[in-house]
Amino acid sequence: MLRDIRELSDSPQEYAEELRRRWGGLLSYRYIGRSYAQMDLGPEDNTVAVRRDMRDGAGGLLLAVLGIASPEGGHMSDLEAVPNPVIHSCQVVDPGVGVTRFEVISEDLKRGRQMGYSRSKVVDADQPTRVLALTQGQGISIGTPPDGLQRMEANPMQIADSPDLPPLWQVFGARQRDDGRWGLPELSVDVASPDAALHIGPQFVALETAARHHAVELAGTERIHGLSSHVMFVARGKAGPFRIDAEPLPGSDGRIAVRVVMHDEGAGDRMTTVGSYLFTTAR
Repeated sequence: MLRDIRELSDSPQEYAEELRRRWGGLLSYRYIGRSYAQMDLGPEDNTVAVRRDMRDGAGGLLLAVLGIASPEGGHMSDLEAVPNPVIHSCQVVDPGVGVTRFEVISEDLKRGRQMGYSRSKVVDADQPTRVLALTQGQGISIGTPPDGLQRMEANPMQIADSPDLPPLWQVFGARQRDDGRWGLPELSVDVASPDAALHIGPQFVALETAARHHAVELAGTERIHGLSSHVMFVARGKAGPFRIDAEPLPGSDGRIAVRVVMHDEGAGDRMTTVGSYLFTTAR
């Protein structure tokens, strides 16, 4: 089992060293190419360069990429809290076909003693009047770190765009199991948040992959765009493997909804995450 960083709250130096190790090794933001001025040293840069592996079968942006780039949990950084997501939603305005860079424009809405609320507007970085998506979310602080923590050197992964890039679900460890369900393996350090729980990144990727799989089956084509997602983080994923159950729901005018539920099979099959996704066939 991974160590929960909250166990080090009484030792500022150990806490800082562990946070530096965990933040620097976390796959989600490094692989997508998202930096955060709240955490990373260097100039502020809220843009993400789009690669082929960030697109759906019709050339639009994956909902998981938008979610990782704009988690919107009330802007609680790991330097001032031990943040945990509660709810995240995304509405796509423009699927982003042809966009090479997007920018996340975030807005703090409210910060309480434990709860935080924020939202963002995702735009084409080269044509800011082209709005791609709206995201919003709620987060909670489950702990208080020691004082004096400092921003850290960014540890980005330099990934060149290429037709040979593996799909995101493969990079984050998701797979389709023998029973037909999608899932994630046992928890490992590269996909765990500092509090030793499954990070939102692999959850966004695996949940959308499972939902998209069923939507493609119903649509009879991979040329579908994500229209919206709504994810509720019910409990922290602590062990794994994680199983995703999905319920596809056909609609009208080429729309397909899919409800998904993730369970932590290594923690008594506890429900961890619930989501709903809406897709449409591309024109």
